[in-house]
Amino acid sequence: MILALIIGLLWGKGAKWTESTTLPVLAIVMTLSTMGITGGAFSSFRACLAPAIAGIAMSYLLLGTILLGLNALLIHDEALRAGFVIIASVPPAVAVIPFTFFLKGDGPFSLVGTIGAYLGALVIMPLIALGFLGLGLIDPSKLIIIMIELIIAPLIVSRVLTRIGMNARLEPVKGAITNWSFFLITYTIVGLNRELILHQPLSLLPVALIAVASTFVLGWAIEGIGKYFKVSPKTLTSLVLLGTLKNYGLAGGLALALFSKQTSVPATVSTIFMTVYILWLEFRGRRR
Repeated sequence: MILALIIGLLWGKGAKWTESTTLPVLAIVMTLSTMGITGGAFSSFRACLAPAIAGIAMSYLLLGTILLGLNALLIHDEALRAGFVIIASVPPAVAVIPFTFFLKGDGPFSLVGTIGAYLGALVIMPLIALGFLGLGLIDPSKLIIIMIELIIAPLIVSRVLTRIGMNARLEPVKGAITNWSFFLITYTIVGLNRELILHQPLSLLPVALIAVASTFVLGWAIEGIGKYFKVSPKTLTSLVLLGTLKNYGLAGGLALALFSKQTSVPATVSTIFMTVYILWLEFRGRRR
C-alpha cells in the first residue's frame, strides 16, 4: 500500500490508463477472498446467527453510524461527503479474516461475521447510498449492476471454482494476486488525485481525522468496552477488526464508477491509516 502511494504520487499520470480496470480487479479480489468459504462454515444455523449479526452490527450499526456522523460534522465538500457515505455502505475489509488468525483472534467468528456483513450489504448498501445520496446523485440501476459484479457474481464464481477443485491450485498464488490487485487499485486512486494530495494537503485534514477516529480511537473504545463486559480476548479481537476495518478498495472502486476521482479520496486516505493501524495492532500483539 505504501509503495503504491509513493508511486502514485510520483508517477500518477499513468493512472488514467488503469482507471477502467478497478472494477474487474476488485471482482477478482472478491472471488479469491470468498473461495476459502466452505460449506461447513454454515453447518449450524444457531452457531452462525450470533457472529453474523455481530458482523453486521459492528460494520454498519457501529462503524457505519460513526462514519456518517463524523462525515456530517467535519466534511463540507460534497464529493468527499459522498466518498464517506460509500465507505459507510460497504462491508468489512477482506483483511479481517487473515488478520484475525494473525492476531490470534476467533477465526470462525470473524469468518461468519464477515460473510454475514457481505450478505447484509446486499440490502444495506443500496439503502445507505440512496438514503444519504438520493436518486439525484446516484443511479439505482448502476448501483445494482455494480453490486452484482462485485458481490453476487464473485460469490457464485468462487463456489463454482471451489466445486471443480480450483481452490487448491490457486492457493499458492492467491496472496500475490490479491496484493498486486490492491497495489493497482491504490495506485490508480492516488494517481488520479495526486494534484489534490500534493497541492492541497490541508484540505485532507478532516478526512484524516475521520480515518484516525474510525480506526485507532474506535478500536480502543471497542476493546475497553469488551474488557469491561469480560468478552473473551479472541472474540474481542474479532470484534475490533470487524468494527474498524471497511473494504476501502471496494469503496474506492465504487466511488470512481459512480462519481468522480475526488470522491475516491476518503477511501485512499482511509486505506493508508488502515495499513498503519494494522501494523500497530501487529506490533502491540508481539509485545504481549
